[in-house]
Amino acid sequence: MTSLNLRHSVRAIVLDEDDRMLLCRFVLREAAGTIVLWAAPGGGVAPGESPLGALRRELREEVGLTVASDPPHAWHQEIVDPGVSTGYDGVVNDYYLVRTTSFTPRGDLTEEELAAENIRGTRWWRARDIVDHRGPDLFSPRDLGTPLTALLTGGVPARPVRLGL
Repeated sequence: MTSLNLRHSVRAIVLDEDDRMLLCRFVLREAAGTIVLWAAPGGGVAPGESPLGALRRELREEVGLTVASDPPHAWHQEIVDPGVSTGYDGVVNDYYLVRTTSFTPRGDLTEEELAAENIRGTRWWRARDIVDHRGPDLFSPRDLGTPLTALLTGGVPARPVRLGL
């Protein structure tokens, strides 16, 4: 049995005082055309880096948020699909809940560096707006509104909730 080469990533469910979630706008160019994907800030865990260390680095780089405490692990996602992350058989995303006051995102990375990672902006979203969204843009996970609404109404789960694609 061969083992899968999965990219390990961390993402932050960044919620402000109004329960709005901060999402990054990824613009992905594929053979079928351009796809806009809204996803939580975060990224890959580097060799020798802890998941929470990677989360802190990614939040500082992408949106300028400093996280001092250890946020709770709320969601876990495994996607086995070589098309999701170049050079890998898929990805594992671990999501951590970060509560903060609203801020204007501006990370350490330049616009060019963010664009190299396909990030073209950020936006604060209400759960209802995600659930009701009918435009061509996609969310990651696709049904983001469902676990986000459950998190807002039920609090942090005892064990991370497994997410779908």
